Amino acid sequence: MPAARYLAIACIGYLLGAIPSGLVVARLSRGIDIRRTGSGRTGATNVMRAAGRPAGLATLLLDVSKASAAVLLAWVILPRDSAQTVAALGAVAGHIWPVFIGFRGGRGVAAYLGCLLVLCWPVGVGAGAVMLAVAGRTRYMSLGSIAGMAASFIAMLALMVTGARAPVVLESPVPAWHVLFSGLAGGIILLQHRDNVRRLLTGTERRLGRGPGPD
Repeated sequence: MPAARYLAIACIGYLLGAIPSGLVVARLSRGIDIRRTGSGRTGATNVMRAAGRPAGLATLLLDVSKASAAVLLAWVILPRDSAQTVAALGAVAGHIWPVFIGFRGGRGVAAYLGCLLVLCWPVGVGAGAVMLAVAGRTRYMSLGSIAGMAASFIAMLALMVTGARAPVVLESPVPAWHVLFSGLAGGIILLQHRDNVRRLLTGTERRLGRGPGPD
């Protein structure tokens, strides 16, 4: 039954997203509990500050990969755009609220990117590029993340509305289900950054390259 498959897809997406990559990497690389350092988040930014760039990069790759795997598995179980969206939302939710470590994980950015790379990889690559460019220019990872998510949602919406598709790169226009994911997940992740936004507005946000602290 489709309902049972959707439920299975949601659970698989959530459980994959809930894998605490940052916690594992920080413990293996430096023997530290990342939840007791800096912001207490398990995302790549906090891991990088507390355990170094290699650990941060490893966390980023693992978080992106687990979310991508969730969306790919959804297509195997039920090849529908709606099923991929359910899995993607589940993966982002799992990353932010992981059941394995007390429902406090990362802010969801890496999981969001991982989902986008499967749903519409050109937009996913573009979002990553915007994040890196803004973060590199301003030294604010939070601002880069917000800019990348905003850019990706605008791009996904434009591709859906115009029905545009690039030869070879995109076989078909972006479906409404995938735009829905971008909007909902982006909104949830933006809420997770509300403290960052307050610090950005007051000029107290911590820049990249500084030690552990709020991220």
